[in-house]
Amino acid sequence: MFQTPEQLIALNKANLEAAMKFAGVAIGGAEKMIDLQLKAAKTAFADSFEGAKAVASVKDLQQLSSLKDSLAQPSIEKATAYAKSFYDVATETQAEFSKLVEAQVAEFNKELVSGLDKLVKTAPAGSEVGIAAVKSGIAAVNSAYDNLSKVAKQFAQATQSNFEAAASQATASVKKATKKAA
Repeated sequence: MFQTPEQLIALNKANLEAAMKFAGVAIGGAEKMIDLQLKAAKTAFADSFEGAKAVASVKDLQQLSSLKDSLAQPSIEKATAYAKSFYDVATETQAEFSKLVEAQVAEFNKELVSGLDKLVKTAPAGSEVGIAAVKSGIAAVNSAYDNLSKVAKQFAQATQSNFEAAASQATASVKKATKKAA
């Protein structure tokens, strides 16, 4: 299919805009991850300092034993919260990428069907069947893509639910173990 210079310029502009959107999502996700990691590092440093001060003030083994339990539970809860936050940012970024890909696929399909419609108008007699077969193939591929997309979303939701359940279970187990030790 022959393209005019204006069409090529429009295509290049659209591709550049799409690349900028993808880069923006990647940078935004990286920025959130870095922010999360810096906050976690600051908190870990402050907690370590407070823990060291508490250990330094221990006078006997019984105090040390109770201190150990009181320091372990918040640390595990914070680690679990950090892991959940990290997972949430990764999931959010992946969802944004998926939306961009879906938009690009939809735009590509629209342009392809439009191009095929133009081709039908200038095609020789009898080629309608071939073009209809190509359109049917495109519809089948789009249907398969939609089904895969739905399955991927369901898988992501199930994974999120399982992750949250595991995090809750881990926190509850630590609380239970701490209570038994006390």
